[in-house]
Amino acid sequence: MRALVTGATGFVGAKLIPALVREGHEVRAFARDPTRVAAPVPVVRGDAVSGAGLDEAMEGVDVAYYLIHSMEAAAHGGFDALERASVEQFVAAAQRAGVPRAVYLGGPVPAGVRASPHLSSRLVVEEALLAGFDQAVALRASIIVGARSRSFRFLVRLVERLPALPLPPWRGFRTRPIDERDVVALLAAAATTEHASGGLSLDIAGPDELSYEQIIERIAELMLVGRMPLRLGFSGGELASRVAAAIAGEDHALIGPLMEGLTSDLLPRDDRAAALLGVRLHRFDRAVEHALREWEESEPLAAR
Repeated sequence: MRALVTGATGFVGAKLIPALVREGHEVRAFARDPTRVAAPVPVVRGDAVSGAGLDEAMEGVDVAYYLIHSMEAAAHGGFDALERASVEQFVAAAQRAGVPRAVYLGGPVPAGVRASPHLSSRLVVEEALLAGFDQAVALRASIIVGARSRSFRFLVRLVERLPALPLPPWRGFRTRPIDERDVVALLAAAATTEHASGGLSLDIAGPDELSYEQIIERIAELMLVGRMPLRLGFSGGELASRVAAAIAGEDHALIGPLMEGLTSDLLPRDDRAAALLGVRLHRFDRAVEHALREWEESEPLAAR
């Protein structure tokens, strides 16, 4: 099968390409900067927002992966405008090339409350892909545990750099983090699953349901450090997210929207995905240990 991977320089795309190659697929990457694609596969230079390069990239493709996410809230009208422009260009190019199947990795949608602009934009993309392809698989993941996952790295940096951890009211909300290895396996399986006809939307989640406070506590324990929790009665809003981003050395354009989305539980609608796509899941502790080992292969953690 001939597969196109957009977002090839992101941490998921970079992991997915070798996995698809190992399974015998012919893989092509799509990136703004081809020099940043580490895998030895053909790369088409382009930009999804403008559509540049997409026609060339889609030529002869059987399955196209949409792994493009914009975190530029203030530019071009916000998340929704950027995401909509990208996915519309993607769908149009795929239809011109006759690509039958798309696979998407997005984010969860909270139940019973209004989704943040960040999470709402992911739903816009999912709906466009499900409507635009005869066969489509949309996977929704919460926190992905991996050495290059920016949400996971943000939590690790806070544990590493703060002797006491301020925990706002969102500490009690629950989610089910998933190992990056399982995300990659699920994405790879989506390329050939027989369940894609007519569109398939699945929440993908690890086996452990944890509050955000428990997630942070477990990361600290697995890093072998002691951190005092400071349970706050207020969220702190944008100021808190800016301070947290500065402490972690992250861009507030990423951290602000992520923290803005912490308004409720982010739990899967059901547990169909792993069985439907034939993937066995790793427990949370194993996922964190694997991510920390990989991280330290290139960058020692001061807290350890």
